[in-house]
Amino acid sequence: MRKLNLSNPSFRYLEKGFEEWLEVQGYAPSTVYNLPAHVRELLCYLEEKGINQIKELSPKHIEEHYNNLRQRSNQRQGGGLSNAHLNKHIQAMRKFTQYLRKVGRLEIPEVYLRDESTDPKIVWLNLEEVKQLYAASDKVIYRYNLPTEIIEALRARDKAMLAVYYGCGLRRTEGVHLDVGDVYFDSEILHVRQGKNYKERMVPINRTSLLQLQGYVYDHRPKLLKGAKTEALFLSRNSPKRMQGQSLFVRLKKLQSLTDNTALQEKEIGLHTLRHSIATHLLQAGMKLESISRFLGHSSLESTQIYTHLAEES
Repeated sequence: MRKLNLSNPSFRYLEKGFEEWLEVQGYAPSTVYNLPAHVRELLCYLEEKGINQIKELSPKHIEEHYNNLRQRSNQRQGGGLSNAHLNKHIQAMRKFTQYLRKVGRLEIPEVYLRDESTDPKIVWLNLEEVKQLYAASDKVIYRYNLPTEIIEALRARDKAMLAVYYGCGLRRTEGVHLDVGDVYFDSEILHVRQGKNYKERMVPINRTSLLQLQGYVYDHRPKLLKGAKTEALFLSRNSPKRMQGQSLFVRLKKLQSLTDNTALQEKEIGLHTLRHSIATHLLQAGMKLESISRFLGHSSLESTQIYTHLAEES
């Protein structure tokens, strides 16, 4: 990514505001860092064109800027920018114009740039590997001479994490923002209030995941709560506050390292891997693509169709 400096104070303010908006929306730290940097390139392009007020931004400027990116060389590796990198720029410009509309700064149409084709390398786990992650939660050894009840609570929290991200197929930030009240135990439903693009949805909880969540919420979470008042489902060990995505990711990697499966240990997995895995397993079990799409909260079937290729490969 090029090192660029904005001379226009209002553009610098916009970039910072965009970054803070992404953070408030619950995007991953990497997204909060990268997208404003891509937007800075667009703002620098506007400065070069003599445009110093954001209200002058038009779809034509965005298209011209993107065409320049497609023709630009990669300064580090030579050649052109990769399609994946170009798609990041497209994502940044889409989110930035959405931000401008949301905060009322500019009435600009949505960005209609076609994503560049890429060969997605999706990592997913088979059923046996998922079972091994669950089993690994009972192998975790904690330092600092923690009381037995706290160790049991942390192991139950790991199982609940797997129940949410694998059993319910949630996205990273969706799981982070879950509250205890979002789990409807009687109706066996999980209420996702902060889904992608502000969309809410109801996700069915299977019996196994429901039991794991019940055990954590009723028997073990109070030990981590330590008398504090917070509705966050996943609580940190050191203080009763909401766990963030990075902490949950670290827990998953710990479970991965404790499995006896070398092939599993060598996989590059994250919380989204669990989502990919349950989608593939549901398709293999015969669930219709439309049902899986609703389960995952996809806005269109195009996002779900990739799992047909994974299921066929397996």
